[in-house]
Amino acid sequence: MTRSRFRPLFRPLLLAVMALSLAAAPALAAGTWNRGNSADPESLDPHKTSTVYEAHILRDLFEGLVMQDGTSDLVPGAAESWTVSDDGTVYTFKIRDDAVWSNGDPVTAEDFVYSLRRLQDPATGAEYASMLYVVKGAEEVNTGKGKPEDLGVRAIDDKTLEITLKAPTPYFLEMLTHQSAYPVHKPSLDTLGAEWIKPGNLVSNGAFTLTEFVPNDHIKLTKNPTFHAADTVALDVVNYIPTEDRSTAIKRFEAGELDSNDDLPTEQLADLRAKFGDQIKIGPYLGTYYYAVKLDKEPWENAKLRRAVSMAIDRDFLAEGVWGGSMIPAYSMVPPGIEGYTPATADYADMTQLDREDEAQAILTEFGYGPDKPLKLEIRFNTSENHRNTAVAIQEQLKPLGIDVTMVNTDTKTHYGLLEQKGDFDYARAGWIADYKDPESFLGISRKASGNNYSNYDSPAFEAAMDAAAAAGSDPAKRLEELAKAEKILVDDLANMPLLYYSYHNIVSPKLSGWQENVMDVHPSRYISKN
Repeated sequence: MTRSRFRPLFRPLLLAVMALSLAAAPALAAGTWNRGNSADPESLDPHKTSTVYEAHILRDLFEGLVMQDGTSDLVPGAAESWTVSDDGTVYTFKIRDDAVWSNGDPVTAEDFVYSLRRLQDPATGAEYASMLYVVKGAEEVNTGKGKPEDLGVRAIDDKTLEITLKAPTPYFLEMLTHQSAYPVHKPSLDTLGAEWIKPGNLVSNGAFTLTEFVPNDHIKLTKNPTFHAADTVALDVVNYIPTEDRSTAIKRFEAGELDSNDDLPTEQLADLRAKFGDQIKIGPYLGTYYYAVKLDKEPWENAKLRRAVSMAIDRDFLAEGVWGGSMIPAYSMVPPGIEGYTPATADYADMTQLDREDEAQAILTEFGYGPDKPLKLEIRFNTSENHRNTAVAIQEQLKPLGIDVTMVNTDTKTHYGLLEQKGDFDYARAGWIADYKDPESFLGISRKASGNNYSNYDSPAFEAAMDAAAAAGSDPAKRLEELAKAEKILVDDLANMPLLYYSYHNIVSPKLSGWQENVMDVHPSRYISKN
């Protein structure tokens, strides 16, 4: 069979850049970071968010018990110190005396008790509730089988918090850096209800406070004078500016309207490198670019058809031809780079692309599909030149085998809203970035209870393997071995279809100091200054 070839259909650069009037544009000042952020947040409620775009903002507004610094290493947050019991199941945190909310109220251990209970309350609808099922009683509370007070979290006194886990969990502290573990200000929620997250209402405990939110324009954060380390925060203002159109973002960067952007139009990568030199930042990133598959919809409940689609996609071309060599072909959900863990890859990873296409063709023929009777497949993706070019490439690769691909593009908020609500789709673009440097971060999203299980994957074998890994928490080597078994089940089932391992793609002005490259692509604004 002749190997299919594809020339990317790249959109020309927009002749006119989206204009912001001087009156509406965020202020340009030495103490202001105009920070391109790929999309507007769906919410600024830490317990109701799921994307990296939201995490960037919430990391500035709130402070958890522990946080990440500019290199993504763990540092004390609202807790100045902690101890762990000999059996690894009880963590005792000492809340710093100078931790206060932006309205002057003290941050207390009870704030974290309330917030972690709220995270698990079924009424909250938190997508990340299942991530903290490692806490004793969390799953029971979240599934309505237990009471909030049964959660293994208690305030020993105003400044001492105790959290009890079901079993030793070596990545627990890193897990607490995630926005879902941030505290929220109970009096604000009690008084304002859903309005508590609006500018002028939002009481937070991080390095910055929320001043303005103009959808599709900017979110303005202002330095929080009550923050315990305010004297070390150099920036006065951070403006988060949504940049779904990456080409326009580059134009705005060149015009000085943006000091950085968190993504690049990869079809322009060679030219961008030549033009901007070391202002282009590309490096390894713990993330996987994948397509979620609607498993409870015909014909995608058929694992062999899912296999045919996956085998027919030339990932090498996607990585090189579409993403300009800035991504790596992926055959596992867990990317390489996690110490001590070897990802479980698909059994066709070492086959040639020609052999994969031959097997894919045979499967399609077996089920009666071919050029005369095409298999219909819809790919949904959120707005981005990179996502569109990826879908177009796949469309062209699948067409000769008799797979007729149509595409649906929506803005990021709409796209992820559909996935989170378990809406109707065939294949949908998604990406997963490590919440913590552990394989479980990538595998846990496919557990039945996970709010991020867009495919509605439900495998007793996978669940059992994940449970076995959790039970082996006190034996790190055994735990990783069990996680690899779980990943092999997931990869063979093709509940999700991994396509590429991420690299981060940033453009950063030399005016910014303190911006450090790291595998989590985490850049808290409190560590940045502007010349």
